[in-house]
Amino acid sequence: MHYYKDIIFEKPLPEEIRRLGLLPAHFHTRHSDSATRVLDALKLAARQGVGLAITDHNQVGGVVEAERQGIRVPLIPGIEVSANDGPHILLYFYSASDLLDFYRRHVEKNRRDGPFTAIRLDTPDILDHREDYSCIAVEAHPCGYLFLNRGVQRCVAGACIGEEVFSRLDALEVICGGMARSHNLKAAGLAIAHGLGRTGGTDGHLLHELGGVVTCAEADTVEEFLDAIRKRETVIIGRERPLVEKAVMGTAVLPHHLPYAVPILQAHWEQSLPRIRRFVQARLNGPASPRPEDEKSRETDSSTRTGQDGAP
Repeated sequence: MHYYKDIIFEKPLPEEIRRLGLLPAHFHTRHSDSATRVLDALKLAARQGVGLAITDHNQVGGVVEAERQGIRVPLIPGIEVSANDGPHILLYFYSASDLLDFYRRHVEKNRRDGPFTAIRLDTPDILDHREDYSCIAVEAHPCGYLFLNRGVQRCVAGACIGEEVFSRLDALEVICGGMARSHNLKAAGLAIAHGLGRTGGTDGHLLHELGGVVTCAEADTVEEFLDAIRKRETVIIGRERPLVEKAVMGTAVLPHHLPYAVPILQAHWEQSLPRIRRFVQARLNGPASPRPEDEKSRETDSSTRTGQDGAP
């Protein structure tokens, strides 16, 4: 189904995969909260004729292992950074060495006890640090993942982050396999409204999810592919996972998170505090009292309307 000419909600066909330059731009491995082995993901990508962006949560071990495997698959060094204030930021680097340097300088030392939960850096801080590297910044599932992630759109709507954050991103993920169609359509509208590039990915944690959503570009190299995202020259093809498959994925991921339940809950509590404080403050203050000048203005308007109603 076509809502936009470059965002197509259909299952990618094998012949299309081999004909176009395609790449699943959001996939996890056993180096974060997935059971998928890096070698298996690379072999499947090779059979499908696609490249691969490994984007583990606050981790780079999957990229390091993929680089060592030597399988001839276009590989984009990536990471999904969970910001302290809510959003999940996908960073795609032009070189693995830059990814490793960014990770060691800014992510590793700011991780919590729960390795897959939010690090101790807010979104503006992460975007500040990435300016020192050649990389592409994309907001994953921008409309939020149920109670697990508010997403940049929810943060802006809740006044947790200023709307200027959109100008600091290169693209938005407009088809995320784990989201609802309504959320993906809203993400697509946001990307167009803010003049941002578009990417798509399954947010896959299970091997069979690889290739369900792909980002297409006329590119022969990783560098050209990332340039196409920045220049808004991509086409996104894919569709959301059925509810049953989402439940299976959630069941598979849960054991990876349970050992870190306490730090995860602590991080979500800290993320929710600003909203809770504003809610409580609004309740305590009650509705704002009208200013005297506003009362006088209303009285004048009322008198004017009365005079007009009574005029012959």
